[in-house]
Amino acid sequence: QVQLQESGPGLVKPSQTLSLTCTVSGGSIRTPGYFWNWIRQPPGKELEWMGAIAYGGSTYYNPSLNGRTSISRDTSKNQFSLQLDSVTPEDTAVYSCTRSRILSAVEYDLRGQGTQVTVSS
Repeated sequence: QVQLQESGPGLVKPSQTLSLTCTVSGGSIRTPGYFWNWIRQPPGKELEWMGAIAYGGSTYYNPSLNGRTSISRDTSKNQFSLQLDSVTPEDTAVYSCTRSRILSAVEYDLRGQGTQVTVSS
């Protein structure tokens, strides 16, 4: 059974970089046909797709984040990571990692439990 688990700091100061890791167990992030996504949900707002890394290592980003996002992976640890630069309080959200067949905030078959990240000084 494939499972995803997010980890990272729950509090980040404005202008700093938010870094989160998703550890995948029970299956490989190199399994063909899958995207490994980061999504987030700010309080009172809808889910937002932030970006993804494909099974082959290609990356895709939501242009609305203005180039602040970087996604990478460590295949030896079966992990993929998110970096979001220059955060502001508007980046406060529950961040989740997902697995999907398409690039989507909602069309996923697996999702981690999510982690709350607050941007505050």
